[in-house]
Amino acid sequence: MRAVIIVFPGSNCDRDLAVALKATGIDVDFIWHKDTELPPSVDLVGIPGGFSFGDYLRCGAIAANSPICRAVKTHADRGGYVLGVCNGFQVLTEMGVLPGSLLRNAGLKYICKMTSLEIKTSNSIYTSDYRTGDVADLPIAHHDGNYFADQKTLDKLTGDDRIALSYVDNPNGSKLNIAGILSANRRILGMMPHPERAADSVHGGTDGQSLFRGMASALAKV
Repeated sequence: MRAVIIVFPGSNCDRDLAVALKATGIDVDFIWHKDTELPPSVDLVGIPGGFSFGDYLRCGAIAANSPICRAVKTHADRGGYVLGVCNGFQVLTEMGVLPGSLLRNAGLKYICKMTSLEIKTSNSIYTSDYRTGDVADLPIAHHDGNYFADQKTLDKLTGDDRIALSYVDNPNGSKLNIAGILSANRRILGMMPHPERAADSVHGGTDGQSLFRGMASALAKV
């Protein structure tokens, strides 16, 4: 199994994500934002958290227009797996790969804390090691994590079982308490919480391990 992690100026969770993936036996390479192609035989593209390009214009907006993201879009359109965490989620919405947008937190303040999340569906490789209804404690660290979409999109996400995670106690004003959503083919996950920061006991929590463990197990069967 092989994953690549996209690195932008301002990324700061790329190595954390790599460590979590490697712990499950996945080989990981880093790809610079100015590259134009993904390596062959890539199973998963990871877009990490951070503050790509200093969050200028809108969070993820400049990164979404970088050369490598055209290759990521092609990978996604072909049915490839993509995981976007925090800033990675913002990039995916700016690319149009996932619907909606991430707005400024309702309280207009940066939030960095552990938060409880309800697993809304186990029907994806990312949530397959959880059970629907499980509660996982994962850290959040964002200023623009307030998920917004129009009512038609929200109804579609709900009806298609594409809300992967929701906040138990909404910290940022997200519609329907949304913390993470899946693409229509369920192969792309964007989420604001950081599972890679809760993937080892030294982190103070291990609830993120299930995401990486389930993902690796599913990819091994592809």
